[in-house]
Amino acid sequence: MLVGTRMTVAALILDMDGLMVDTEPLYKTAWQQASSEVGFDLNDARYAMIVGRTMAGCERVLVEQFGPTFPVERVRERRPLLWREEVDRRGVQPKPGLLELLAFADSHGLRTAVATSTNAETAAFTLGCAGLAGRISTVVTGDQIAHSKPAPDIYLEAARRLGVDPAACIAIEDSEAGVLSIANAGMRGILVPHWPPSDLAQRTAYRVVDSLHDACDLIAALLGTPA
Repeated sequence: MLVGTRMTVAALILDMDGLMVDTEPLYKTAWQQASSEVGFDLNDARYAMIVGRTMAGCERVLVEQFGPTFPVERVRERRPLLWREEVDRRGVQPKPGLLELLAFADSHGLRTAVATSTNAETAAFTLGCAGLAGRISTVVTGDQIAHSKPAPDIYLEAARRLGVDPAACIAIEDSEAGVLSIANAGMRGILVPHWPPSDLAQRTAYRVVDSLHDACDLIAALLGTPA
């Protein structure tokens, strides 16, 4: 299907949590436990609705789901502590295929950036725990932009810092909010989902693939070069 298909790609932009590093189970456990401790059942379906958003964005969604009695401040205080406990217990690992994808980008002259909804301090900590500190020099975080995913701000800022036209960027995400953000920024988005993606996510993504290995193969095909 991609034979003979080439496009201009100058940059690769990556989400972080759940895409570059295997932190999504840690966040899921922390959010669900923090919510349970205050008497609210944040089941998997409800949790999926907050994936990829900033803390403020997550809190807005939870209040919409549970109503105004949801104790936002208590969960805000407790969730980070539970997350750090999970990090200490389980560690943070790069996702399979990440290092190969970054090596491919380097060898083909693609500029790279991280676009993560987490804040700068947590992003630096997470990348450091995964052995990725300094691997990508351009990192845009949720506390550095005005509007969180699915708004386009974070991807547009990443393209600006890289000095690349958004239309020449390929971005990779694992969440619906993320892939919508990519599309809203005028970029092509590859979705590597943790769970079956929604119809909206599938319609919005340029392609849906199973892994970062597959994403690398797709980008190579788009460039018309071997992975």
